[in-house]
Amino acid sequence: MVSEKDTTWIERFGPGPLRGDGAGSLIGVKDLIDVAGSVTTAGCRAVAERATPASRDAACISALRTAGVRLCGKTNLHELAYGISGVNPWYGTPENPADPGRVPGGSSSGSAAAVARGEVDWALGSDTGGSVRIPAASCGVVGLKTTHGRLSLDGVWPLAPSFDTIGPIAPDVAGVVTAMSELEGGFEPATDLSFHLGRLRVELGARLGIDPAIEAAVDDALLKTGIVFEEALLAGWKQAWVAQQTLLSDEAFAADAFLLEQDRVAGLGEPVRGRLASSKQDAASLDAARRVQRSFSQSLEELFSRFGALVLPTLPRRPFFEGESSSGYGALCSPVNLAGLPAITLPVPCPGRPPTGLQLVAPAGGEERLVALAVLVEQAVSS
Repeated sequence: MVSEKDTTWIERFGPGPLRGDGAGSLIGVKDLIDVAGSVTTAGCRAVAERATPASRDAACISALRTAGVRLCGKTNLHELAYGISGVNPWYGTPENPADPGRVPGGSSSGSAAAVARGEVDWALGSDTGGSVRIPAASCGVVGLKTTHGRLSLDGVWPLAPSFDTIGPIAPDVAGVVTAMSELEGGFEPATDLSFHLGRLRVELGARLGIDPAIEAAVDDALLKTGIVFEEALLAGWKQAWVAQQTLLSDEAFAADAFLLEQDRVAGLGEPVRGRLASSKQDAASLDAARRVQRSFSQSLEELFSRFGALVLPTLPRRPFFEGESSSGYGALCSPVNLAGLPAITLPVPCPGRPPTGLQLVAPAGGEERLVALAVLVEQAVSS
């Protein structure tokens, strides 16, 4: 187990069968992914109080054991993976190594913090509405949201199965490539990058606008790469964000509402308890959200007939302080989940403050293309 002060980890594995004896990467595992012999808490006391050690590994952990990966431990997360701040009332909130005093981002907060602190080679996270990319960008590291369905979710605590994905967080793009090769074998960056990039400008409205300094940081990073890019227009981003949150909320209620029962509800932190209690959506709202999903996905398909990938910021603003509103913090990530597409975030310089996240989005199955592009950006901003 971990010390009371170590808020990055929920459980540390010592020498022995849980850690493994391979020569592969040393990794952290978000604690909603089953590891045989370890309790999966989902960062929630109501779950932990009745949980028993997992009888078998999640499918992704089985693949990693085959690859010889060594498991360092289970990382902390936003309770039930249902939030984007990374604040956890039961296990504490991981410190943000890149921007001390501010939230680490969620829900894969412990995974991002462990990577940023150099404690692991890479870490597994999950991304349902931004939960790999948000903490990765908040903590100044690289995070890959995989195509929905590419990696098995067997043995992963569900939040919203229509959107749930797992993916790696690493200190650099090379670490993500290593992680993907260990997760599925044979993974290599694409070699054909003979396409144009679309620089996506997203309208969130005056109240939730994107910090101009972040937009400028993304533009500057692109210019340094020398990659040809054009302005890309896509209507309905804010509507897609709202629709994704509507559908996610309803699925979260279906997955976790049993925790609101009288004998368990005291084990839910107040923010998640209140959010979960109001998550059930009416039929009309769900129908409207699904119409937006179909229309938005079609618009993206049309855009990808012109562009090989899209570029936009990962976060609309700098990580906030605990207790401040998180409204809109995930608005640049959730629409990607609505369409089930892969996306990667990597840090780029933002003058006068810690690095911010540049996000690349590709068509379904385009992870190989994303990491190849991300290498070019990474090299350009570090030269």
